[in-house]
Amino acid sequence: QVQLVESGGGLVQAGGSLRLSCAASGSIGTIGAMGWYRQAPGKQRELVAAITSGGSTNYADSVKGRFTISRDNAKNTAYLQMNSLKPEDTAVYYCNAVPRAPSPYTYWGRGAQVTVSS
Repeated sequence: QVQLVESGGGLVQAGGSLRLSCAASGSIGTIGAMGWYRQAPGKQRELVAAITSGGSTNYADSVKGRFTISRDNAKNTAYLQMNSLKPEDTAVYYCNAVPRAPSPYTYWGRGAQVTVSS
């Protein structure tokens, strides 16, 4: 069974840093892209950052210059380095993985809570 496990969340003061990790295991095959989404209370889930197998990245405007996504293809693991954290970054962060074709599935982790205090 495919499983995505996030780790590294927690409580941090504004201006601090956290690094999230997402490890994919099981018969997921070759992962084409991995990403991080987040959802704050009362808000829609939004894409934070994504990275393709070729290394192309995409970031939400709200995190550009502060967050960095990376991946270790050999370990099927993605990372999100979060610097200069703001209270507005408080949310549950979800890992997402999209296998390459012919897989028709996408996979999600259960989420990691990130809380940034003012």
